[in-house]
Amino acid sequence: MSKSLTRVILITSALFFTSACSLVYDKHVQWQTVKPETFPVLYATGFAPISLQKSTHKTQRMLMAIKASKIAAYAELAEQVYGQQVSGKVIMADLLIEDQQLMASVQGIIRGAKVVKSYPVGDVYTTELLLDFEDVYNIYQVNQNRKEIKDVTHF
Repeated sequence: MSKSLTRVILITSALFFTSACSLVYDKHVQWQTVKPETFPVLYATGFAPISLQKSTHKTQRMLMAIKASKIAAYAELAEQVYGQQVSGKVIMADLLIEDQQLMASVQGIIRGAKVVKSYPVGDVYTTELLLDFEDVYNIYQVNQNRKEIKDVTHF
């Protein structure tokens, strides 16, 4: 085989492989959002003692208990949505347990919850919350464009 023929075959092969590869990478992707078929609805209840609130004024104690019961209800919703982190610690000496500790925490953001009821029962203030995940979905759709591939066009 001559040098020029080898060169022509090599250049032709390189152009063929380069053009074939570019077909894979030259594309336009259209996205389409996906809505789940069903959405769960969660309920949570928070409680707070009225008389134990740190104020000398009855009205202020009531307002503080209202706020505390609402925060407790939100914490319960966060536990349902994100779960609780539980950690434990045991200290031993001479094969005897000296100290045992168990800690729990929850962290998360709750958006879209609604107060269903807020009322006193004796000396305890109660707040009931509802979290409909369809509302949460709609909130996140406005804030983030979560999408899936609708169509791909190759050039």
